[in-house]
Amino acid sequence: MHKAAKALPRGAPTVLPSRIGARRSKSITRRQWFWPAVFLAPALVGFCAFTLFPAVASLALSFTSWNLNTLPKWIGLDNYVKMVSDPTAIKVFWNTVYFTVVTVPVLLAIPLLLAIALNQKIAGVRFFRAAYFLPVISSMVAMSMVWQWMYNADFGLINYCLDLVGINGPKWMTDERWAMPAVMITSIWKSIGFNMMLFLAGLQGISSSYYEAAEIDGANAFQKFWNITLPSLRPTTLFVTVITIINSFQVFDQVMVMTGGGPNRSSSVLVHYIYQNGFQFYRMGYASALGWALTIFVLILTLVQFRLNKSQGD
Repeated sequence: MHKAAKALPRGAPTVLPSRIGARRSKSITRRQWFWPAVFLAPALVGFCAFTLFPAVASLALSFTSWNLNTLPKWIGLDNYVKMVSDPTAIKVFWNTVYFTVVTVPVLLAIPLLLAIALNQKIAGVRFFRAAYFLPVISSMVAMSMVWQWMYNADFGLINYCLDLVGINGPKWMTDERWAMPAVMITSIWKSIGFNMMLFLAGLQGISSSYYEAAEIDGANAFQKFWNITLPSLRPTTLFVTVITIINSFQVFDQVMVMTGGGPNRSSSVLVHYIYQNGFQFYRMGYASALGWALTIFVLILTLVQFRLNKSQGD
């Protein structure tokens, strides 16, 4: 028998102190987990019911043919094969790529410049920060309706201003050449403030001692920007780039409200086409396959971004 147990008086419990400590630690651990589990349960149930389960269900549906009136019919990879040869799917994919290629660089450059400007000690800086951020908290549907009116070819504000300087404004919403650029301008205007705030947070995290040392060495404004600001903002720039690319591939509201994907699908994008297949054409299986193809493509782009950032850091 253990020496500690032999030293105990007759009739005393023979439970070892180490076992008592283990039981107490288990009890403490259970108490520590109980209340966090209680508070996390609603969010976890909501996540499982409205995110995880629909995602798994859509993956299963992507291998079926289902029009909502009959039971899903298993067709294997037919939906994925179909999208490769679907001319409409190919067109809306390239429309989405076009939207991304144009808007992402703009939504990196302009917000960064605005953030640098609004990081200075100038009069009314808080007002300007709020003014640029205001579109972010506004409804995209409401803003799209306002911009749709501004783009009106007959009495819109934009063509009226162009007419004042002798320029005949285009028919923005009904012209295949201008429908997508109109959507892009609206999207850029809506998102500038959000990216600006992210860059502003990154700028405020850079120590002022770096700039003071650079000034002592005689560095000008461009040299400080190129050698201090940009390298220090790499994590922020990566984050802004990734979420901007993801958001650009998910563009939908402004397309639906402003152009409906027209004219002749010149402004239709992938998410709009997924919506049409699922809720207008009732091709749920094909819509699910398109959604998963979009998810995989965006995931690959994100991984490439992280890989490139890591290689540049090395």
